[in-house]
Amino acid sequence: MALHFSKQEFSNRKNKVLKSMEEQNIDALLMFRQESMYWLTGYDTFGYVFFQTLILDKNGNTILLTRAPDLRQAQNTSNITDIRIWVDKDGSNPTNDLKIILNELNLKGKRLGIEYEAYGLTGRNALKLNKSLENYCSVEDLSELITRLRVVKSKEEIVYVKKAAELADNALNEVWKHAKAGVNESKILAEMNRVIFEGGGDYPANEFIIGSGKNALLCRYQAEKQILNKEDQLTIEWAGTYRHYHSAMFRTIPIGKADPKHYTMHEACVEALQNCENKLIPGNKIGEVFDAHAKTFDDLGFNKARMNACGYSLGTTFSPNWMDWPMLYTGNPYIIEPGNVFFMHMILMDSESQLAMNLGETYLVTDKGNERLGKKKLDLVIL
Repeated sequence: MALHFSKQEFSNRKNKVLKSMEEQNIDALLMFRQESMYWLTGYDTFGYVFFQTLILDKNGNTILLTRAPDLRQAQNTSNITDIRIWVDKDGSNPTNDLKIILNELNLKGKRLGIEYEAYGLTGRNALKLNKSLENYCSVEDLSELITRLRVVKSKEEIVYVKKAAELADNALNEVWKHAKAGVNESKILAEMNRVIFEGGGDYPANEFIIGSGKNALLCRYQAEKQILNKEDQLTIEWAGTYRHYHSAMFRTIPIGKADPKHYTMHEACVEALQNCENKLIPGNKIGEVFDAHAKTFDDLGFNKARMNACGYSLGTTFSPNWMDWPMLYTGNPYIIEPGNVFFMHMILMDSESQLAMNLGETYLVTDKGNERLGKKKLDLVIL
């Protein structure tokens, strides 16, 4: 059994969930988020693209309903002992199998919490689920119940986050080594991923972002891979990943020669990041972090080039993206706590000049402030 945490750690997590369920008067929780299943039991799969749910009732009973390919997956990666299989066939409706389990647990007429905001629960399956539970029990959207518990990392989790940060640093070394005129972006990606996997890392929850020239202004991965020109700009966002825990970084690197505005934009990114660091302390609202980001860029004349969010929580996440709750945007009331891990990205995309500049780092919130987990310099590196 490939459990990545101690028995005590899993016990503590389960007790926290049960306590939260009791506080919200919930008789059972139906989990559809893979992050929740992994965090609570160790269950590691991408089978959540099909109907799959982990049921936890107030008595602590845990039952997984999944497909046959994930039977041994659950047995080998988790502490789940009660695994039920719904059968693939034309017209199959796994909510019928779920209803059998709910009856076994005497949940008719009770209150169920459901993780509706989950990539594993498609709109079609959610409609089937709602129809199945209509007049059977009362339901409540508790998509954030476990997410709110996951947002504060334990000591065991922080070990994995710091290992992920080490892998992210190693990947940046490969960028500095290989990013030069005449090199294909694919080569850079290949070397970054190589050192992450050789270091014991995992696939990230989403693709790395890479783009040069005009594509350096893109904030999402796309399939085109270009060869770097003698004078160019290269934007890369990536994450080191270890045991599904992420530590992300973001850079724009001038190739050959930097445009004078690159220097100005980079100075603005450094100043904005430092101002955000000063606000990322326990007791502050994360909306205040974004406000520091926005004020810095706006005062420096970059209002049209900045984004409307400047980061998000990181932790154990699964495809299609590594962004976790909560996000750093204006007015977000979440109170920063020790043990939070946030990726803060300073993004400037200037459509008029077709220039980009990005600077992003991952931080662990400590008792008195924060710790930048990446150990690489923030200087503008020209290759």
